[in-house]
Amino acid sequence: MIIAVDGPTASGKGTIAKALAAHYGLPHLDTGLLYRAVGRQVFLSGGDPDDPADALAACDFPEKLLKDSALRDEVTGGFASRVSVHHDVREALFERQRSFALQEGGAVLDGRDIGTVIAPEADVKLFVTASTEARAKRRHKEMIERGTDVPLEVIVGDLERRDERDRNRDEAPLRAAKDAVILDTSDLDKDGAIAAAIDAVDKRSGRAK
Repeated sequence: MIIAVDGPTASGKGTIAKALAAHYGLPHLDTGLLYRAVGRQVFLSGGDPDDPADALAACDFPEKLLKDSALRDEVTGGFASRVSVHHDVREALFERQRSFALQEGGAVLDGRDIGTVIAPEADVKLFVTASTEARAKRRHKEMIERGTDVPLEVIVGDLERRDERDRNRDEAPLRAAKDAVILDTSDLDKDGAIAAAIDAVDKRSGRAK
């Protein structure tokens, strides 16, 4: 079974995808981490994330970079959003994601274009969303827990800019697949969101009793 989990930044899609993978015993890939690694490599190399050549060169990042804690910070997130608009970057990372999705037994992948581009044949597609305010509060809480206190309004502005780039880019824009289940987590806590996602997968895959 292939499960595609898409959605904007801080919607809860990563948490939900990991929980679904554990629940159904499937491998999980956070595809956004690949783009964050590219963005981080551009930063480390002193390149320009808006330059297609610099971004493509960064796709050759070393595997160990995927374990760099800096991949989760806001600067890297911004770089990731900027490198992801380049066609050559998306092409370079496409096969890696596609192979993971098609492995024997299935997989869970989360990102922004899994159900529309990477695995349009996925058995179940979820589009996880939430209001900008709810997402900003979650991201603010995460950052405080990591020892970084950024004003809430700064996070709101950053999310709005990322959403604008992701939804309006020419290559694989952020959007829900036509057959995706829309899951709004604005008013759900972590357990509630996971329970709603499992219920949606069970119903869509025919597992529900």
